[in-house]
Amino acid sequence: MDEQSVFIAGAAGEGIQTIGDVVARAFLAHGYPVFAVQEYESRIRGGNSTHRLRIASAPANAPRRDADVLLALNPEARNHYAVDLRAGGTLVASEAVDEQTIVVPFHDLAVEHGGSGLYANAVAAGALAAVLGLPIEIVVRTLAAAVARHGDAAVAGNTSAAKAGFEVARATLGGRAPKPLPKRENVYAFLSAHDVIPLAAAAAGCRFMSAYPMSPSTGILTAFARDPELGVFVEQAEDEIAAIEMALGASAAGARAMTATSGGGFALMVESISLAGMIETPIVVVLGQRPGPATGLPTRTAQEDLLFAIHAGHGETARLVFAPADPQDAIEKTVRAFDLADRYQIPAIVLSDQFLADSRFSLPALSLPSEIPDAHLADPNTIDGEYRRYALTEDGVSPRLYLGQAEALVYLDSDEHTEEGHITEDVRVVRPSMVEKRLEKGRRLRGEVAPPSRNRDEDAETILLGWGSTKGAIDEAVARLRGKGRRVGALHFTELWPLPEIAWRDDVDYWTIEGNATGQLARLLASDGGLRIEGRIGRYDGLPLDAATIVEALA
Repeated sequence: MDEQSVFIAGAAGEGIQTIGDVVARAFLAHGYPVFAVQEYESRIRGGNSTHRLRIASAPANAPRRDADVLLALNPEARNHYAVDLRAGGTLVASEAVDEQTIVVPFHDLAVEHGGSGLYANAVAAGALAAVLGLPIEIVVRTLAAAVARHGDAAVAGNTSAAKAGFEVARATLGGRAPKPLPKRENVYAFLSAHDVIPLAAAAAGCRFMSAYPMSPSTGILTAFARDPELGVFVEQAEDEIAAIEMALGASAAGARAMTATSGGGFALMVESISLAGMIETPIVVVLGQRPGPATGLPTRTAQEDLLFAIHAGHGETARLVFAPADPQDAIEKTVRAFDLADRYQIPAIVLSDQFLADSRFSLPALSLPSEIPDAHLADPNTIDGEYRRYALTEDGVSPRLYLGQAEALVYLDSDEHTEEGHITEDVRVVRPSMVEKRLEKGRRLRGEVAPPSRNRDEDAETILLGWGSTKGAIDEAVARLRGKGRRVGALHFTELWPLPEIAWRDDVDYWTIEGNATGQLARLLASDGGLRIEGRIGRYDGLPLDAATIVEALA
């Protein structure tokens, strides 16, 4: 099939997500991959929002900024998003704009054929099926499965309304109506990164999670809470300070522990990040980025917290910063974060964002770890004499016992301390030794982090540098630019701190592609990697980067 970009536009509360879910799952059931991304305002009712679907023969896991089909549920949404409809695209609306409009009176058809205006969404889903060549039978089956819990009357009403929308749209299309898409046998997982992070955490041995709800990380907390089979104790804390302190306490008591938050919440956690470094207690923090400063745009996306995550916390301690690119990568990075946090007794920060939280990717397969990583705890039987929780070692990692694991006393103190854990003011010997011990873990950790992934950089004259959630858009931009004869490649970072060792070429131009205004990756690579950056492409309007924007900037 030809690729289709579909914008389902309307006000909050009009059910655009319901329409998008039904159409997306109908295509998936028919064997076609779908990429879905939500763009919505921070309100319960009103405003302008879209549920955007990208449907193709092969997975295209990146957003498009233009629409081949715009389904507008109200005139304001139609006018607002008309600029995004490409020339020659199809508008589906309840009122005609021109003679090419596919006019579908959503509410009237819902009342006439379903008996209630509540079925307007089913009418819209049926109309989209006609425009996109999706057999109505698969839409009806998908709708029936979605509303079955509401009873037979709801199934019958939705079915009748969807068929009415399909027939009206198909009649209006006339000779323009596409042929029905053939059924394919492909099967895809359809998930967001935040759908799988709880699964990955549980598979990694996490047994405690505490958080305070804050968009876009709230879905991680609720996913844990509604699935007791994961075996994770969940606590909704009164604030973010309490959340991270609870998690640190659980970790000190022997449970793998995590928390999740967004920028403002992470700001409150900063002192505890420093505490984790001082008491050498592992913890994993998922930081879901959104545009700031302050409350900013709480339902939009950004990559504005990279340098914040790397430098958060007073004093100098080691920490790990990852930024997954997609759901499968989120699984792998979550598991590695728990493993390395325990191995080096440090805080590990996993940078996500609203795009990864609210976008759903089509993946041919999804892989979870088959074994729980080792806890890297000390064996009490090997400890002779007084237990030294912060014993000076060659690699900076001391033998860790959890509270109550053995008869040995475990001292955890936020003050500078001796090897045993007692407060000290010895600035001649103990203090310098402890600083070096903690920093040695960071030096050793640098050998653990993975280098950036490579995409056709061997013969490239221009190399695009990205991190985290921009990978799909950057890879697509590379393919488009290669198609235009440009020798362009990419390096993409998902493990950012400690910065991995990289042999930079001096015969290429390096450009960074980021969802921020100041070029935070560019600044990091310049200051800590010694790299000269030729140019930067940043997006900071709250919308995700797309391939067309990157290609135009490099034209």
